[in-house]
Amino acid sequence: MITIDLAGKAALVTGGASGIGLATVELFARAGATVAINHLPEDPRGEQEVQRLQAAGHRVVSAPGNVGKSGEAERMVTAAIDRLGRLDYLVNNAGTPATTKPIEFGDLRAMTEEFWSTILSTNLIGPFRCAHAAAGALKAAKGAVCNTASVAGLGIVGSSMAYGASKAGLINLTKSLARVLAPEARVNAVAPGFVDSPWTRAWPEERKTDYASKAMLRRICQPEDIAEVIFFLCAGAALVTGQTIVVDGGMA
Repeated sequence: MITIDLAGKAALVTGGASGIGLATVELFARAGATVAINHLPEDPRGEQEVQRLQAAGHRVVSAPGNVGKSGEAERMVTAAIDRLGRLDYLVNNAGTPATTKPIEFGDLRAMTEEFWSTILSTNLIGPFRCAHAAAGALKAAKGAVCNTASVAGLGIVGSSMAYGASKAGLINLTKSLARVLAPEARVNAVAPGFVDSPWTRAWPEERKTDYASKAMLRRICQPEDIAEVIFFLCAGAALVTGQTIVVDGGMA
């Protein structure tokens, strides 16, 4: 149950139209914050979720834009801040595996320049673009950033070699941004394990079952599990910065 009152606060959640992002949007909105939902311009789920949440009485607005594109990401953040009037919390959740099924690390031919470019531009440079554009507003509000990393960035096998490298870079970037935005604003990251989300619905069932059986809590993560930690790192955890919190049911 949400007990923190965020009335008068504002949040921007990238990749907020589904999965972890949407669960995070809902937590912030239920706590009273005004939330900008970032989504790809061509993704109809963005506007659909905005309308659904507005109908439920929540203060949410649309913030379309591709964080993987230079210039577009910055324009999206600036427009969102202008619309919100301030920015207390930035959740850099947008990311991509750039594949519908896991790619074995030994398949080096699949690691093309185009694949690497897509992964890094969205998963690593995208959060930097957004944090850079939001830095002034976040410092003014004494706010917080939470980046969605992954246990793949900590050495656990993920969807691909490139994906793991991008998340390892994001974990390092989290520490660097924490130094840069201190002492006014905090920057942390959450590292989910295997999450039941639109990304992973098509993954082999045996891989999901194997993951759950090896996790101490014997289940895979739900988006809400990750959103709770993101919310804590933004709206609470006043003396925590530069950290990456693993949420994987004890798998790691």
